[in-house]
Amino acid sequence: MNTARPACALLALLLAGCSTYRTPGAGVNLGDFSRADADIGEVMKREPAAAFPARVAIARVEAPGYTTRGASCFGKGRLCLVTAHEVETDQDFAQLAGMPQVAAAAPLGRMLIPGELKTMKDLRLGAASLRADLLLVYSIDTRFHVESTDIGPLALMSLGFLPNKKAHVTATASAALIDVRSGFVYGVAESTATEEQRASVWSTESAIDDSRLKAERGAFRGLLSEYDKLWRGVVREHATADGQQLTDRG
Repeated sequence: MNTARPACALLALLLAGCSTYRTPGAGVNLGDFSRADADIGEVMKREPAAAFPARVAIARVEAPGYTTRGASCFGKGRLCLVTAHEVETDQDFAQLAGMPQVAAAAPLGRMLIPGELKTMKDLRLGAASLRADLLLVYSIDTRFHVESTDIGPLALMSLGFLPNKKAHVTATASAALIDVRSGFVYGVAESTATEEQRASVWSTESAIDDSRLKAERGAFRGLLSEYDKLWRGVVREHATADGQQLTDRG
């Protein structure tokens, strides 16, 4: 009697019931890509060179291999560019474009950057193609935990077999504002948000991804608030005309 066919069918059924969810890749440490090639002395020599009102290029970068259900990364090297806007909304970009002393603000597209991204200079070159004065670069690092266990980036989670314990997704959004011409860093901003629930709720890929998106959107909204404070400080310090301080328009 041939039992191979029923056995294969049973195996296929079991595998179908053991669905998995792959966690996103890690974020990147923006500081690692904004340092000078030589030494600290080179960093100290950098000076602000942007003109105000300024044109701002916007770029989200992640670690190589980053992928989610709705987004993937472009480029190889030490970092990659995320062009799909899972977390950001049109209103978010309108808010960035409407800040005081901003002439224009737009996301950086993949056609303007090289296929291999090694340093922040590669992104600055793309921003220069847009005639941008400043580059707002940000990254979102998302971590999954069940109790004290860190699931880790790019890890596979079995669905439907998680214990009934506390689970949470923590997302940290960090940003740096960089002078396109000189590489001078005007400042950084950061925000963290957490989405908590029972691990047993993570029974489907959609349920886990919804938790991820809620945490990332919360972190990004917080980042916008922190960046608004940073930007207004930059305007007060650097947006001058004939030696006189310019006033905010909002």
